[in-house]
Amino acid sequence: MASSQSALRAGSVPEIYDAETYAPGKGIAHLLGRLRGEMLGALDRELAADAAACQCELTAAQLIIIAWLATGAKSASDLCKGISYDAGAMTRMVDRLEKKGLIRRERCPDDRRLVYLELTPEGQAVYPRIREISRRVVNRFMRGFSKSEARELEGLLRRMLENA
Repeated sequence: MASSQSALRAGSVPEIYDAETYAPGKGIAHLLGRLRGEMLGALDRELAADAAACQCELTAAQLIIIAWLATGAKSASDLCKGISYDAGAMTRMVDRLEKKGLIRRERCPDDRRLVYLELTPEGQAVYPRIREISRRVVNRFMRGFSKSEARELEGLLRRMLENA
């Protein structure tokens, strides 16, 4: 442990995967990608089966945007940074959610280049339901984990993001 910490301080990064045995289709990046896809698919299925969410025809990607706006994001730029979406895709997603009456754009009175996003009353009303759907799906994926294991996994993933 001490030698790996000194290696990090010296600027070198210890390699987890070596060149001879590394298999991109079996490593952490592949597993995280598959997990993300499976979770989004499960969310899409749950949203489609739920009467309240189905009425809005929400997708998992749209759920994520509504959740970010409900918890403090203020602009498309905030959303792009927070969920790693490109600006063009975000504009199309915001257009769809605005057309559904779930969010609205509001120009900043002091700087017309800035456009703020906010949930409409309809978006605020649907948020608790889609939050519950998301919670159920995540809990299903976490079956067999203890709470401490879940917190440890969250911490490990945050460390990976900090390394990005």
